[in-house]
Formats: sequence, C-alpha cells, structure tokens
Amino acid sequence: MSELKQETNRYPASRIVEVAKALSGDVRVRILEALGDKSMSVSQLAEALGVAQPTVSINIQILEQADLVVSTQGANREKICSVTCHSIFMELPAKPGEGLHRTEEIHMPIGMYSDCSIQPTCGMAGRDGTLIGSTDDPRAFYMPERTEASLLWFAGIGYVEYYFANPMPPGVALDELRIRAEVCSEAPAFQQEWPSDISVSINDLPVGTWTSPGDFGDRKGKLSPDRWKGGTEYGMLTEWRVTKQGSLVNGHEATSTTMDALNLAFNRPIRVRFEVREDAENPRGLNLFGSGFGDHPHDIVLSFVRYTEF
Repeated sequence: MSELKQETNRYPASRIVEVAKALSGDVRVRILEALGDKSMSVSQLAEALGVAQPTVSINIQILEQADLVVSTQGANREKICSVTCHSIFMELPAKPGEGLHRTEEIHMPIGMYSDCSIQPTCGMAGRDGTLIGSTDDPRAFYMPERTEASLLWFAGIGYVEYYFANPMPPGVALDELRIRAEVCSEAPAFQQEWPSDISVSINDLPVGTWTSPGDFGDRKGKLSPDRWKGGTEYGMLTEWRVTKQGSLVNGHEATSTTMDALNLAFNRPIRVRFEVREDAENPRGLNLFGSGFGDHPHDIVLSFVRYTEF
C-alpha cells in the first residue's frame, strides 16, 4: 500500500471544515497513529485500539471522505486501510466565502417545519413506521413528536413551510438555489393515477408547480419500513431551481422568479413552502418523504450554488 502514500496532501480552503472535523475525533487520531507506515484491516485496528469494530468502520469512513485514509479489499474480502500521506497542507481562506464549497447543502428533516395549514385526511409516521399522534387529526402536526416524522401527508389544499438558515456570509453572491424532495399526491390508501399540483415558493415568491401523476403504493418503497401498511410507499424525486434568469421544475421553465427577486440576506431565514394551492387545477394533497421512507435516502435538501470558486 506504500505506493498510495505521498508526502503531503494539499487541501484548498473549501475543505478546511471537512478535514478539521475528520481530525477532531480521538478515535480517528488513534487510527492514524495505528496505521502509521503500515496497512491494517478493520478487525486489526479494532483489536489494537480496544474499540468495537463498527466504531472503527464508521470512523474509517469519515477519514476516507477527507482523503486521509484509503481502503482496499483484502484476500478474505476484509477492508485493508492505509494512510494517504505523512503530512497535510491547508490553505486558509483569504476572503468571504472562500472557505465554502461551490455547492453548500442543508438537509432539513420533514418534521422540522415552522408553519403549516393542514386538513384531513392527514397524518405523520416515524422512521419505524409507527404513527405520530392520530391519523386525520391536524393537532398531530403541532405535537413535539412531529420532529421525528419520516412521512407526512395531507389531502386537498394546504402547506408546510420550512425556515432555512443562509450559510453565505455577507457579500457572497449566489448563482442558484435548488430544492430537492421526494413527493407525491395523497389519496385514500393509494391511487396510481391521482394527479395533484404541488407548488414550491421561496420567501412568498412562486418557484414552480409540479403535477404529481399519482399516490404511489403499487410496490414497497425501497426505504419504507416493513411495518408500514399505510398504502403510500414512495414518491418521485423532484427538483425546483431558482437562477438569475428565472425558475425551473425538473429542468423545465416554470416562473419568472429570479435570484435577485428573492432578496436573500445572511441574517434572515429562507422560507420554503410546499403547498397545494386553493387555485390548483388538481388539488389532491401531497405526501412528503423523509430519509427513512420512500425510494431516496434524504430529507428536503436546499442547495446554495456558486458557478465559480474564488
């Protein structure tokens, strides 16, 4: 494995936080010490450090993501780990935004909405498939347990609104905002053909409407828990984008809302609303999927995009 090692790894300013986090754990530092100038398997590391093998595996993954450790498959299909370098060189940021990636993401759990307007049929379920509160009772949407939701739904018109922090420092311009979420319509049990117009707005400005073709339950969702018997199983991953020229839904032109019109500020939250509007042609509710339900392993993702780095 020595051929994979170099004297120094050089990291740009945009990776400082990632690398610093990787080096901030005592177990991870001890892993680097143990590897030194030799390669070791995960089980060997666990024995040498006196910690559980799953703990070693999790920490190795973090070191790999920071390019501090590389792994190969050994003769018995066991993971063999080696350090990538003897030292690191990190460039410090010299101006606002230089320490950020070109795309910064915030992952918002679906139960962490700040405002809602809900009518039956409605409900929420946790990651294990158990119901939160009672079904068809809008009061459940105000219970503290709502933060654990991995699936929420409501019929007809209504909305859930989320407040996102703006990670950009003052003076740093954005080229795009992107919102990704797994969504579908809401029908009793499920209906494969059940169109619903699901709209997204940011700071009260329309970004676009996607018409979900149905409420999908013809098969088990890839991530949906086995104990879930609610009918709806998965949605469709949908993306709303705001650019300097206008907004798009799944790559198609949607509205004239631009980045400038959003009037973003570093000290004000960004309000993102998922809504079935009163004037919708197809007002058939929505299902919103979190990281433990449906087909896609994430919650709502808001991406802050710059086309070029400093």
